[in-house]
Amino acid sequence: MADLAPPGSHTTPAGSSAWRPGWWWRTVCPTGLRHGTSGGTTGFSSPSPRSKTGSRRLEKKSAARAETDYLDWALADFSGYLAADELYDGPFCVLSAVDPRQQRRLLYEVLDHDPTQADVLWFLARLHEQIVARGHAVLGITTDGSPLYPVPISLVFGAIPHQICEFHILQELTKAVLHALARLRKRLTAEAPKLPRGRPRNTPEAQRLCRQARVSGQRVTALFEERYLFVRHYPTVAERATLFRLTRGQPHLRVLRAIMDEVYRLFDRRCRTDTALIKLAHLRQRVRRYRNLGKCLDKLHSPNLEKALTFLDDRLLPATSNAVERGNRRLRKMQKTVYRVRTQESLQGRLALDLQRDQHARDRQETLATLHETRE
Repeated sequence: MADLAPPGSHTTPAGSSAWRPGWWWRTVCPTGLRHGTSGGTTGFSSPSPRSKTGSRRLEKKSAARAETDYLDWALADFSGYLAADELYDGPFCVLSAVDPRQQRRLLYEVLDHDPTQADVLWFLARLHEQIVARGHAVLGITTDGSPLYPVPISLVFGAIPHQICEFHILQELTKAVLHALARLRKRLTAEAPKLPRGRPRNTPEAQRLCRQARVSGQRVTALFEERYLFVRHYPTVAERATLFRLTRGQPHLRVLRAIMDEVYRLFDRRCRTDTALIKLAHLRQRVRRYRNLGKCLDKLHSPNLEKALTFLDDRLLPATSNAVERGNRRLRKMQKTVYRVRTQESLQGRLALDLQRDQHARDRQETLATLHETRE
């Protein structure tokens, strides 16, 4: 082997294994690194500067133009109404303000901590400065029930109508009614007769207790399976018949459905805020008479419920914050498709790109319509 393979010669590596220089236990001969195109790089025949493709992100450029070109376009036909909300994405929080009548995001701010009233105050002041600079004024604002907004709104915008989102209030009241229903189910379960273990005795009294226990268990099961009927806004005729069957002989169950109907009537656009407040006062007095419900319906005494009726006096004031929630859902969907570490800069860049998407949406639709007409 030594005569056939003199020192310094190379042998062919087996398979795709890495080439190991020096002595190897499987060979008698020393091996070394290859030279040329099959081994290490000897040099460049035509040296050129490094390519800059992809080295600079467009998000930074978009973020710099967001408060200039985009705000000029977004505030050109400002409706005078705002919707504000916060979005939590990991350790970051995004404050957003939207024109609900035009369905346009106006301004955003990405924070690396939980927002405070000082952060909201600075954000709203910056937004108000941009609106006033373009000759507009804020006529009303819609937010959720967070305590972050009332004080900054009064300091920045003054005495303007502040609407609490109707859906957030209804969600809290719906949970309260379902919680009260769960307590009533537990009470019905506790009132059911206790049967001894084993096969029941063949006596009239034992058979009667067995039937009562079976009927009580079926009623509790039906109340759990059909619990959504107690909070359904527009139940059908069949659902009302099912609800009547479930509440037969149980007046406290009918009270829950009656309370929910009165709550839905509070948000009827055909009445004014003063009329709705009078109805709310009567509803609160009615609830006090049913002490068996306990403190489950204390949400009816929340001051946010009164603020949620502000939109009844203003036809243009949005009752919900769906406009800003829609933008937040789009941002969540964008973030789910990004498989990288989320940073504050990447969030700001994606929000800036989202603003440009809204700005060019009409032109994009016109282009697509023209292309479809040309193909036809």
